[in-house]
Amino acid sequence: MNFKEGWKKFWHLLWKDQSLKGWIFAFVFLFVFIKLLFFPVLNFATGTTYPTAIVESCSMYHDIDFIFFHDFNTWWNKNSKKYEKYNITKEDFKNFKLKNGFSKGDILAAGKPKPEELKIGDIIIFNANQKNPLIHRIVKIRQENGKYIFSTLGDNNPYSFEINNNPYLIDEVNIKEEQLVAKVSFKIAPHLGWGKLIFYDWRKPELERGLCGKN
Repeated sequence: MNFKEGWKKFWHLLWKDQSLKGWIFAFVFLFVFIKLLFFPVLNFATGTTYPTAIVESCSMYHDIDFIFFHDFNTWWNKNSKKYEKYNITKEDFKNFKLKNGFSKGDILAAGKPKPEELKIGDIIIFNANQKNPLIHRIVKIRQENGKYIFSTLGDNNPYSFEINNNPYLIDEVNIKEEQLVAKVSFKIAPHLGWGKLIFYDWRKPELERGLCGKN
């Protein structure tokens, strides 16, 4: 069998064969391709091990009045006070990326975080003494000994987590450069991450399960 004939048989089995054998072959091929080629190349191109991220909590959720409709003014009126201490105004927030937040199950695109280029309002993914990294918005940046220190706040959280006020030992007011994992660029798709979350969301505490805005 020459290369041309072999390629034709491979292509037919992968895309055109509707038998059980064809479906199994296509599934295995796509799994291997995504796992061993697509994601490694994407990781290399973006410079981060998290080129995509599935949102696993409601900490960045904004209320939705209608299907996919965000009322920014109403949300800001409810949340403005927690940003006053950071001197973040309504006009500032309107210019932030993803100013309407995102919901549990959304899939986000991310890239390599460069500490010196990060700005207030950017959304970062960072390690914070948890199994999985957190995804929150930067509200303060300072420097200590030539290194950048970041403070973040979830759009849907009442305050920034500190060691002394939460049971999870999360400190998001002193995020060091080495804790940075990625910077969020944009939302790829809403809710599609539930295809993965549904398998382990039920293990979370009852109040953390299910869709955002359910209460």
